[in-house]
Amino acid sequence: MADPHSNDELWQVLGTCRKSFLMVGFFSLFINLLMLVPAIYMLQVYDRVITTYSEETLLLLTLIAVFLFLVMGGLELVRSRILVRVGNRLETLLGERLYGAMIKKTLTVPGLPSVQPLNDLASIRQFLTGNGLFAFFDAPWIPLYLGVLFLFHVWLGVFATVAGLLLLALAIANEISTRRLLSAATSENIQSRDLASSNLRNAEVLQAMGMVPQVMQRWASRHHDALCYQSAASDRAGILINLSKMLRIMFQSLILGLGAYLVLQREVSPGMMIAGSIIMGRALAPIDQMIGGWKGVVGARGAYRRIADLLAKIPPDGDSMELPPPKGHVSVEAVAAAAPGERQPAITGIHFTVQPGEQVGIVGPSAAGKSTLARAVLGIWPALAGTVRLDGADITQWNRQEVGAYLGYLPQDIELFHGSISENIARFDEIDAAQVVEAARKAGVHEMILRLPQGYDTQIDGNGTLSGGQRQRIGLARALYGRPVLVVLDEPNAYLDAEGDKALTACLQQLKREGTTLFVISHRSAILQGVDKLLVLKEGRMDRWGTACEVLGQITRPATGVRLNGKGVGVNGRLSPLSQSVNEAATQRGGGEEPS
Repeated sequence: MADPHSNDELWQVLGTCRKSFLMVGFFSLFINLLMLVPAIYMLQVYDRVITTYSEETLLLLTLIAVFLFLVMGGLELVRSRILVRVGNRLETLLGERLYGAMIKKTLTVPGLPSVQPLNDLASIRQFLTGNGLFAFFDAPWIPLYLGVLFLFHVWLGVFATVAGLLLLALAIANEISTRRLLSAATSENIQSRDLASSNLRNAEVLQAMGMVPQVMQRWASRHHDALCYQSAASDRAGILINLSKMLRIMFQSLILGLGAYLVLQREVSPGMMIAGSIIMGRALAPIDQMIGGWKGVVGARGAYRRIADLLAKIPPDGDSMELPPPKGHVSVEAVAAAAPGERQPAITGIHFTVQPGEQVGIVGPSAAGKSTLARAVLGIWPALAGTVRLDGADITQWNRQEVGAYLGYLPQDIELFHGSISENIARFDEIDAAQVVEAARKAGVHEMILRLPQGYDTQIDGNGTLSGGQRQRIGLARALYGRPVLVVLDEPNAYLDAEGDKALTACLQQLKREGTTLFVISHRSAILQGVDKLLVLKEGRMDRWGTACEVLGQITRPATGVRLNGKGVGVNGRLSPLSQSVNEAATQRGGGEEPS
């Protein structure tokens, strides 16, 4: 029979800690044996010391009891520390894998990015190191206490067994009655936190346009639902927890009454009566702890399932043979691609080849699929059909950590990360100061960085400390760090002023001299003056492809009247500024006469 956990990565990681769990169970055996010390001590005091008036016996029993209590405390400490180490080992073995899976999920699964998996891992670690887990290690030794009670007297054992079964029934009832409510409460809490995080990231827009009350109401609605589910679960659990507590106290009192009756019948000694009450209390303690800590058990179980599901859906990268460093040859073969979770392709039937060192301009109206194509070329979004190849190999076959150093990417939405400017430019790898400065000079941002309070060591707090143009130029420097062979720039001049545009043009010319393969998406004509080829996208399909002169020669004929981004590229035989700029650039390169 197949192991149901054979593909469960989290279970396998926990399996590596099997020896630690066995050791905890081994210590739990001796701890529970030592838990009998109070009862035995009481039994001996009542039946031996008091009846014989022996102070020596009392002293010896007390010294033995104190020694055993110290041993028990030491074992408890060791058991606790082992579980703390298990929790730390779990996070160490699984943390990076889980973080990588979160990144991949964000790229492949629709929905808001969430750090909930890391919170779930922390919940499991806290459960492993908390008192709730000890109840499960102590529960297997309940028969030990019941066996001692049966040795005292059969009715004491029967009474304790019935009491334990009643409390166990309450624990099961607590699980059944609160499971769905707690699951729903957790789900609503996660969604409300994700919604709040999304709102905080866009706080400026919300405040500027007076949207705070509306989005706050949406958050409050989800938060209210979570509170309702949580309250309902807590109400039900509260009834069962209080009932369990009341019954446990009552049973401990009643067993004293039963013991007193047996003493009157001369069937047990007074010491057995007292010891029986203590032992039964210890026998019922794990069940009572389970009921009281069941919320933590349910939370850890839900966290386990969410992590296991995530790791099952996002498998780890397989080992692949290291390929030679790429040179920048790109081949797009009948590619269709879409955003994560979308079935309708944003681009379809895209096919072209770019030689190393060529520069390609990509233009088209809004929603034509330009950014989707950029992500497909870099392998960020896997193709729904067709193949994108880098130096002949499917882009998805490259090891991302290895090929990433040869790729540069500047997206439309610039995100810089917490850390220094030098760390951001160096992609948080080991900082090569010379390469950092080289990339900054190429991006035309070196002087700007030097004017900052701490230069390259200036700390970036998210994106709030720099302007949009500064972020974009530092993002460009990051894309150019390490001399990548393939660079993709998506609207690289969206936030730039005239000085920034001039620096960007110089940067593209430098990349041309270095033989870097370049894809640049832009709605501005100036940046496209030096491109070798031009790709026109329209409604997700290739409308034009070829050299800049060829494409402009096609789109400037009177019969076409093609429009890009709502602005005429060539309408009624007249050249737009974009067409004029590219034709001028073609003439400067020696491209011959302008197309008629």
